[in-house]
Amino acid sequence: MPDDCPMTRQIRFNAFDMNCVAHQSSGMWRHPDDRSANYKDLSYWTELAQLLESGNFDGIFIADVLGTYDVYGGTNEAAIRHGAQVPVGDPVLLISAMAAVTEHLGFGVTAGTAYEHPYPFARRMSTLDHLTKGRVGWNVVTGYLPSAARNMGNDDQLEHDERYEHADEYLEVLYKLWEGSWEDDAVIRDRESGVFTDPQKVHEIGHEGKYFTVPGIHISEPSPQRTPVIYQAGASSRGIEFAAGNAEAIFVAAPTKAVLKNTVSKIRDALEAAGRDRYSARIYTLLTIITDETPEKAQAKHEDFLQYANHEGALVFMSGWMGIDLSQYELDEPVGNVKSNAIQSVIANYQESAENGETFTVRDIARISAIGGLGPTLVGSGTEIADQLQEWVAETDVDGFNLAYAITPGTFEDIVTYVIPELRARGAYPTSYVEGTLRHKLHGNGDRLPSEHKGAGYRVGALAIS
Repeated sequence: MPDDCPMTRQIRFNAFDMNCVAHQSSGMWRHPDDRSANYKDLSYWTELAQLLESGNFDGIFIADVLGTYDVYGGTNEAAIRHGAQVPVGDPVLLISAMAAVTEHLGFGVTAGTAYEHPYPFARRMSTLDHLTKGRVGWNVVTGYLPSAARNMGNDDQLEHDERYEHADEYLEVLYKLWEGSWEDDAVIRDRESGVFTDPQKVHEIGHEGKYFTVPGIHISEPSPQRTPVIYQAGASSRGIEFAAGNAEAIFVAAPTKAVLKNTVSKIRDALEAAGRDRYSARIYTLLTIITDETPEKAQAKHEDFLQYANHEGALVFMSGWMGIDLSQYELDEPVGNVKSNAIQSVIANYQESAENGETFTVRDIARISAIGGLGPTLVGSGTEIADQLQEWVAETDVDGFNLAYAITPGTFEDIVTYVIPELRARGAYPTSYVEGTLRHKLHGNGDRLPSEHKGAGYRVGALAIS
């Protein structure tokens, strides 16, 4: 259930970033105060992690892609020219360094199910969960860029719904490895007998499926959470179904409160239909905040940022997300109803938010998404932003916000300086962290998957494994 009645409900923040320049705010790397071009330096990430922890952020969600955005104009030239998530580094390798300089911040790392076998991936995540003392989450993505499929030796990616069928089995293998292979007391470390692990308490999973065959054991001992916190960001009907069965934190993007309210309601209904509590998954919506000590200063800051925003770069992103080559349209031409094999919810959200039957033009899409990507941008003083955030929570039933940036670390510094103190003064934002793992910090129900979660059904004793 919610923490309290809507207007006094505790609002949760998550930071949204990527191991590249400017992330979703194309062109903003040119701003003199932006430091995202330092993404190759560990100090960039460790200092950001410390800043976020000082503001009691739940975590940092690090996005990723394995291909380039080449739908726009049928080539990746514009993406390369504008630095639109290329070049990009591996997100997983950042986590240990950030964990070493923090105590509580969670880390949601993006990794796809399409191009890596679950067996080695299980070990990688168990290792991270050990090294972070249980502060790691996995953002499950099925992939959407055709260029990634081609570079992994495939003619194209799987169809949208089949990608989720493949992901369902991928998760089944992982649950068996993480939850069902090792008993809690398998590792005994008995110096006198010389036995490190009792082999009778380590079990082969014997998985044979449509996509994967994994007969053996998990080669890592159980980590603090066993299964990392499962994040998911798909908001199509199939994505919501997948999230209802697996996700513990869900990221959505909606251009208006009305669209968000509808999306949140669908997700909570789906959680119930899957036999889970309506509030068993934290829902964060994408948002960019531009703030300062006065409304006038915040507005001036926004106008300054707009000078650096790159609209063609924004259309590069949107073409990839929508699966539509927006370069084929005139700027003032409406984008009609299109069935896409990319991120279907992107198109649906824009169509749903259009008023009086109108459709968005290409120019509208470029303008809206140029700073912060698919989510709205709020501009105002700390007091004004706090008012708006509480309105969003009260009217939509969302738990919190996945905060993108215009510039980094400046956007996050401003939020910590101007917005968080105002929310705390209203009793609407945490003043400290709960001790324990990321799962316990988010839900307060312990370190391991709850019994009603699908993954709990794969624990030792629940399966006929030997």
